[in-house]
Amino acid sequence: MPDEMLHLPMVSGVLERHKGLPGALLPILHEIQAGLGYIPDSAVPEIAHALNQSQAEVRGVISFYHDFRTAPPARHILRLCRAESCKSRGAEQLAAQLRERLQLDDHGSSADGSISLRPVYCLGACACSPALELDGRVHARLSAERLDALLDACREDA
Repeated sequence: MPDEMLHLPMVSGVLERHKGLPGALLPILHEIQAGLGYIPDSAVPEIAHALNQSQAEVRGVISFYHDFRTAPPARHILRLCRAESCKSRGAEQLAAQLRERLQLDDHGSSADGSISLRPVYCLGACACSPALELDGRVHARLSAERLDALLDACREDA
């Protein structure tokens, strides 16, 4: 049995709690992701059936919202700010450093699955640019050296 199939009892419970409510799709997707860390592909037909929607409609909502994941998340989530303030203070160079060091593009996960990189367009730390968020914690006035230290700490934790 594939790992995704093991999650179906959890998904069924979420569907039972929400399926009769108006606008239930987003709360269902959020609760599944909160519980599992992502929305398994095997859950899409179940969600569509419970809500009397097509699988394409459900997949469309999942793909539209950038915070929904369809694969298990990496151990560490790194979100680099790419807004104007951060760009003017070196975010593009930090992005290049991340891509080179992790061998991935702006929306990928490292080969070992330890770090996932996501661009964001404001972390609200404009006065202390450039900034990134690592596992929900903002790091500001970032330098190449501080970025390397954060990446090293992530690798040690893996």
